[in-house]
Amino acid sequence: MAQDNIQPIFILPEDSKRTSGKDAQRMNITAAKLVAETVRTTLGPKGMDKMLVDSMGDVTVTNDGVTILEEMNIEHPSAKMIVEIAKTQEDEVGDGTTTAVVLAGELLKKAEDLLDQDIHPTVISKGYRLAAEKAHELLNKMAETISEKDEKVLQKIATTAMTGKGTEHSKDHLSDITVKAISRISEIEGNVITIDTGNVKIEKKVGGSVEDTELIEGVVIDKERVHSGMPRVVKNAKIALVDSAIEIKSTETDAKISITDPEKMQAFLDMEENMLKKMVDKITGSGANVVFCQKGVDDLAQHFLGKKGIFAARRVKKSDMELLAKATGGNIASNLDDLSSSDLGKAGTVEEVKVGDEGMIYVKDCKNAKAVTVLIMGGTEHVVDEVKRAMEDAIGDVAASLRNHKAVGGAGATEVELAKGIRKYADSLSGREQLAVQAFADAMEVIPRTLAENAGLDPIDVLTELKSKHDRKMNWVGINVFTGKVMDAWKEGVIEPLKIKTQAVSSAAEVAGMILRIDDVIASTGSGGGDMPPGGMPHGGGMPPGMGM
Repeated sequence: MAQDNIQPIFILPEDSKRTSGKDAQRMNITAAKLVAETVRTTLGPKGMDKMLVDSMGDVTVTNDGVTILEEMNIEHPSAKMIVEIAKTQEDEVGDGTTTAVVLAGELLKKAEDLLDQDIHPTVISKGYRLAAEKAHELLNKMAETISEKDEKVLQKIATTAMTGKGTEHSKDHLSDITVKAISRISEIEGNVITIDTGNVKIEKKVGGSVEDTELIEGVVIDKERVHSGMPRVVKNAKIALVDSAIEIKSTETDAKISITDPEKMQAFLDMEENMLKKMVDKITGSGANVVFCQKGVDDLAQHFLGKKGIFAARRVKKSDMELLAKATGGNIASNLDDLSSSDLGKAGTVEEVKVGDEGMIYVKDCKNAKAVTVLIMGGTEHVVDEVKRAMEDAIGDVAASLRNHKAVGGAGATEVELAKGIRKYADSLSGREQLAVQAFADAMEVIPRTLAENAGLDPIDVLTELKSKHDRKMNWVGINVFTGKVMDAWKEGVIEPLKIKTQAVSSAAEVAGMILRIDDVIASTGSGGGDMPPGGMPHGGGMPPGMGM
């Protein structure tokens, strides 16, 4: 009878909430599926846009997966894991974020059915891992080889990346700019190509139309010349890049200068003037006729520079200074004493141009520029922002294609072919993993199915026709969402980099496996943080429905 008097033992703080077993799995899967459902309608050329309004009232209109998920204030821990997939996809490739998130959501949806059949989560996780490895193998086999000389294919990759992102009427012009920009900054050593997309600077200005977007072989800086007495345009520019101030330094220690005689006061001012003159003389002595200074330029120094006919800009960002060095071939001088003619960069023209009501400095016509600028124009702030996101996706896609020289067909063709190959692989397995591999194959079909749904087509009819074509070895047959018929995606120019697919498949499989293995969610609110509401979400989540915006 003594056993009846045993006190319950609490190992967690009183305000902790614990969800375990199947409830925890269901909660995590539901949260992840909701994230995928949110961005699913944005997939493809016929995808819709989302309007996001933040706490300050700022509006973002976009169909870019990662932008949507970052702007939404998602609180649920499992949902945050899905957002991480989108961020990784963005960092690695620059595009395909929606594909990766939708795929992860579908894998978890299929896993839910398997859990209902009492298949253990670790078995599902192992099956997904096997299927992901097979998917990588199949993707590498089916991918087509491309090179930097295939300009038409690269333009099609850029066009595919931009389709459906509010740039339809100008996509040919923008894809041409993208390929040119990447070709300028590419560095080839032997068979290895190095592309740093950070060397393509994207500047945006409201005004004109998207068609006015241009590629400048050099750098555009959002600054104005420091003095109206300076020339507005400098031809055959010899550019000094200086990261020290062209002004009198104040003393490091607290010092007082006591002047009793007006002549001494004048001598003191003359000394300052001479010091500034010497600084300007060092710049002119190097042969420079343009100066970009990372720090301040004294008013008197501005006057002297203007008298000498030198164009100058001050407080230029460090990142812009580095791009200027790459574009003009100059060196950044830390000390004016060390500045020599060999440090100067060269550009055909440096000029101040009025864009809208603001001045910008164009450093253009640089020979062998390893940094270029895309100046995006558009009617409103929202249009310019969305075109910028589309350009970033296109630049990322073209760069990813060239890095591993592989591309695949889009329009859902790759996913249907993958599903076919993974099903065949599943037949060679025994045990319960076979069911998980089958589920993985079924999940791959969510991409063509979503493309069809977003275009208002019947997904069952479309998938049936796609499968029959792929069974007849027509590997690149995908959906033409504009006509509702099937098409050869490669011939029609719907092409994507292989890296988008490999990254999306591996990220989605890894995160799905991780979420499935969680059987206990312990949420400790710490000191006075409030209770964990039903559904296991941290206090303050307030996500409608289960989301948190």
